[in-house]
Amino acid sequence: MAVPKRKMSRSNTRSRRANWKATAVATVACPQCKSPKLPHTACSVCGTYNGRQVLEV
Repeated sequence: MAVPKRKMSRSNTRSRRANWKATAVATVACPQCKSPKLPHTACSVCGTYNGRQVLEV
């Protein structure tokens, strides 16, 4: 198991932890009903995907 040879400084620790951030979920507008939806998925509001009806809503 790898063990650090020296104590990591407070600034190095904090700058490393500063990069652990959550990214916002990417959404696109549905071309039919204009509601936000996840890309490459069927719209949960109107049930269309790629210009055709795929879900019964």
